[in-house]
Amino acid sequence: MGTHTSARPPARGRTRAWLAAGLAAVLVSTGVVAALASGAQAASVNISQGKAASSSSAEGADFVASKAVDGNTGTRWASQWSDAQWIQVDLGSSATIDNVQLKWEAAYAKAFQVQLSNDGSTWTTAATVTNGTGGNQTVAASGTARFVRLNLTQRGTGYGYSLWELQVFGSGGTSTPPTTPKPLPPAPPGADTTVTHHEFQANCVPNHVLPDDPIVFPGQAGASHSHTFMGNSTTNAQTTAASLLATNATTSCTVPQDRSAYWFPTLLRNGNQVVSTDEQTIYYKSGIIDYKKVQPFPAGLRFVVGNMLATQDEFKNSPGTVEGFECGDSTRNWDIPTASCPTGSKLNIRYQAPSCWDGVNLDSANHKSHMAYPVNGECPADHPVPVPMIEFKLSWPVDGNLSNVAFSSGRGYSFHYDFFNGWDPAVLKALTEHCINGGLQCNPHGFDLYKPWAGGVLDANNNLIP
Repeated sequence: MGTHTSARPPARGRTRAWLAAGLAAVLVSTGVVAALASGAQAASVNISQGKAASSSSAEGADFVASKAVDGNTGTRWASQWSDAQWIQVDLGSSATIDNVQLKWEAAYAKAFQVQLSNDGSTWTTAATVTNGTGGNQTVAASGTARFVRLNLTQRGTGYGYSLWELQVFGSGGTSTPPTTPKPLPPAPPGADTTVTHHEFQANCVPNHVLPDDPIVFPGQAGASHSHTFMGNSTTNAQTTAASLLATNATTSCTVPQDRSAYWFPTLLRNGNQVVSTDEQTIYYKSGIIDYKKVQPFPAGLRFVVGNMLATQDEFKNSPGTVEGFECGDSTRNWDIPTASCPTGSKLNIRYQAPSCWDGVNLDSANHKSHMAYPVNGECPADHPVPVPMIEFKLSWPVDGNLSNVAFSSGRGYSFHYDFFNGWDPAVLKALTEHCINGGLQCNPHGFDLYKPWAGGVLDANNNLIP
């Protein structure tokens, strides 16, 4: 001890050096240096919460994959009762992954792999578990990836698999800004606040017929079979996203801010065009269970719905099919019915569009692959952005014997339609948030006739209500 005492204080610099050396020795001996070094990097946090999740199956609507990444330990994902299942999460962009923390319900996995992928299709195994016991489980699975999947191969019980929480810890990824719809006004005492719908309508009248298709045959006038157009009055082969919004463009839709283009094959009777003069109904709905996540269409988005080359069985089993063709009391016809339709009745069809966007492309080579239908009530990982689900509800003034009625594209099951977004962005956003995110059944102006206390979006002059 005498060597550390002196009548003369040691130099300040030497004291600091001695203290630093001593402190370093203590930190190394306790392993704290490693912790400090790693702390200089981005902190490892839960980067999966609130991200897009999908799964091989779900036991029901209340047990979809998103329930495992919602941060709520009172909700859970549950699969069907078989061994081969998976659940995955899209982190939004490339992330550094440190570990995966699982909070199992009683139905746990005995064997599974943690897999990583940059594209959602090619997977690399980062960890393998063969003796899982359920409960709270941390799996060391490091790597760099955008997608993380649990590939579940063996159940620990006779049920399926069930997770309260799937938490990926690391850094990076991309957070999707949450939608922030304007809160609904408070409901008056005794009012029914039950959510039964999440939609609004766009009512449009057919306004012209042309052998054009600006999505499939852009710039090629006359290259298509005949189409009946609704909405934007200027739609033709030369139409672009910019031309839809031009000042000279008007619309046949109820809301003047909807200058979108909607079209479908022209109905023919004995080769003559049949064009309705009635307003047609175009629903904008939620295609996913969690309707509060639906976002408005991006400007210029366009796509084709259905397949003119479909067989009757393909049309019948398409995810867009609702009830087939209807005429009088005859429903669920997968071709235009040839039986006599009652005098004064109309031929009707309803058909739904895909409502999950890949988040990148406004169009694709086949005009379809940038869009996808939901799976188990959620958007798949490769099409993570939920947008409004368009549903055409069309009618034509034909009755009697319909054996001489067909579309310009062929038989009834060749029915398809096209959509080219030309909405005023602020109005579409307001309608999406108030009506779809708000869980209302709205008319074109954003009013729910069954819940008048909820207010609306557009006033009588089609101005946004503050």
